[in-house]
Amino acid sequence: MFSAAAILTAQAKRVDDDSFDALYRRGSEINATFKTLTARFTETTTSSILTRPLVASGIVAVERPSKVVLHYQQPELRDVLIDGGRLTVSWPARHIHDVTNIAAANRRIQKYFVDGTPAQLRESFDIVSEKADDRPRTYRLTMVPRRKQIREGLTRLELWLDQTTLLLAAMRMTFPNGDTKLMVLEDVVPNTRIDPGVFTIGPSPAPAPAP
Repeated sequence: MFSAAAILTAQAKRVDDDSFDALYRRGSEINATFKTLTARFTETTTSSILTRPLVASGIVAVERPSKVVLHYQQPELRDVLIDGGRLTVSWPARHIHDVTNIAAANRRIQKYFVDGTPAQLRESFDIVSEKADDRPRTYRLTMVPRRKQIREGLTRLELWLDQTTLLLAAMRMTFPNGDTKLMVLEDVVPNTRIDPGVFTIGPSPAPAPAP
């Protein structure tokens, strides 16, 4: 979903009209110039099974058309890599190294957020665009799925965009069980050169020793 948000916000440009249609329409000219993005992130997860929110932080890098990597640094080292239709999660401390085919999910993201028009997006989402009162100097896009298929995985998507640059400042996903995941970005830098090694994560860890 982060890649979808990065693509969507790349299609926005500073405008006086803060309606969703205006942000989407007037920003289309810079969409082709958006190639890479790097930032620091803080991720806060809330859940009914957690006694307190879980806070993690690290760095994220995006390289269009289809590479996204999150290098978590706190509280534990782990990596999440999206490369085309493949999702790799590496969590050495927990001896996790999973690879998942997400090609179908990527096609849905392409359909809704890249190839669609504002009118087509509104067929699938109720969308509100406004100046945010909870994060100064940002716009907030609130997207609530109208289709059952989408609601089964996500009940609300909120994106905060910097009013000056219209780069993504924060993103919150709310899930059907009430859990939430909030990602706040800082030091966002678009179109910087990214070393290819950034999109490399470690090999599968050795099996955990028997107890």
